[in-house]
Amino acid sequence: MDRNEPVTIYEKIGGAKKVRQLVEAFYPRVIKHPLLKPIFPEDIRPVMEKQYLFLTQFFGGPPLYSEKYGHPMLRARHMPFPITPERAEAWLECMSQALDEVEIHGKIREAIWSRLVLTAHHMVNQPSNRQP
Repeated sequence: MDRNEPVTIYEKIGGAKKVRQLVEAFYPRVIKHPLLKPIFPEDIRPVMEKQYLFLTQFFGGPPLYSEKYGHPMLRARHMPFPITPERAEAWLECMSQALDEVEIHGKIREAIWSRLVLTAHHMVNQPSNRQP
């Protein structure tokens, strides 16, 4: 294998710059979404920075999140927030639109998407709000 070829998702999408673009495209959608807005703070900048650190690590870049905050422990860190299946889907909808905006397509998008879907559904900690 040629070490000059990108190996990680992080490298394949363009590293820090592309992760930052993704976070910047994602959160304006989140704070406008009626299901998601209530569980996010008014000052979204600290959340965006944590997401940047996390996605950098999640995509195979430097372990920035762990260096600053320790092990991600995603489910435990999200337990204080009521995450329903509908909110997980809303989160994924916003992320899909952000991936489109920053032009992440093809096989690398599929790899990212499969990881994000698993993660979003793993965060669900409340039953559906839908009435039967």
